[in-house]
Amino acid sequence: MSFENRRIGTADRVGMAPGALLEDTHSVPAHIELIHYREHDSSAIDPASLQAMQTAMAAHDGVTWLHVQGLPGKAFLEEMGARFGLHPLLLEDIQSRDQRPKLDEYVEHLFAVFSVPRWQGDGAVLEQFSLLLGDGYVISIHDAQSDITGVLRARLAQSSSRLRQHGADYLFYSLIDLIIDQIYPLLETFGGTVDELEERLVTNPGHRALPDIQSAKRTLNQLRRQLWPTREVISHLIRGVSNEPLLEAGLRPYLNDLYDHTVSVMDMLETYRDTVTGLIDIHLSSVSNRLNEIMRTLTVISTLFIPLTFITGIYGMNFGNNADSPFAMPELHWYFGYPLILSVMVMVAVGMLLFLKRRGWIFSRDRF
Repeated sequence: MSFENRRIGTADRVGMAPGALLEDTHSVPAHIELIHYREHDSSAIDPASLQAMQTAMAAHDGVTWLHVQGLPGKAFLEEMGARFGLHPLLLEDIQSRDQRPKLDEYVEHLFAVFSVPRWQGDGAVLEQFSLLLGDGYVISIHDAQSDITGVLRARLAQSSSRLRQHGADYLFYSLIDLIIDQIYPLLETFGGTVDELEERLVTNPGHRALPDIQSAKRTLNQLRRQLWPTREVISHLIRGVSNEPLLEAGLRPYLNDLYDHTVSVMDMLETYRDTVTGLIDIHLSSVSNRLNEIMRTLTVISTLFIPLTFITGIYGMNFGNNADSPFAMPELHWYFGYPLILSVMVMVAVGMLLFLKRRGWIFSRDRF
């Protein structure tokens, strides 16, 4: 299990002026979708561009949504900043791709950054999703190749869609809700991985499980550090923003429901963190029990051989059968001495096994 957080351009920004944009050395090829909709109609605008977006906003009422899938290049960001009067620091946050979830308020728009977790292979990756809410428009930028906004475009195509009955702020909320919904499948997959790891620790403890436990703990800490601020962003929106016209009062119940979702996600994260922490204790306990079992087996073997060693030691002193000595060992020259001593040793071993079994030290169901 591994975790990947793509921090592109962070080291390259050392020494650069705040708000300066990097060249397109790390950009993901961007695909642009432009949709303009009202209550009674919705249409995709082609070619999709910032100029076409401004034209649609000027010619029609309703909501205009520009979605960029992938990381846009420097020229696109500079054009977007010039057309919509965006602060250079905002453009830098979009390009940096290493932002924690946050909400920034500007005079004419709101800017929010979220992390979209996705399970990939045997680990998790975090993708940045940037949202810009203005008067009658929303710009969303998802710095990944896989698109999660298709469900919203499908809803906009339906005439009875609630999206078409509200303004840009409801689209802004719907995109945030879509982002938070992406967390649940990942946590379910992570929970299944933790359950499998716990079962493996109980049934087959060993040192090989320890790196997996540490990897799971590291993944969980990274997820928690990136997703925890999401709740603060929603709380900020509920408390209100300085630019009140951008968010209608009727949006508050939806934001409250969104806050409940974030609380649920945080509860799941805390539960998994406690579980992963407990896995270390299970691992140490399992290894200790296994070591005790090995030591008990060795102790039984040693106990069995103590009287046998004593007998062989007595008859290994090589004192001959001297008739002049009352302390000579006549057994050394007995005709059946060797098989007799072996029989005695077998009887002693069997007697020791019966004694240990009666005491419950071996062959017992209660192994610990």
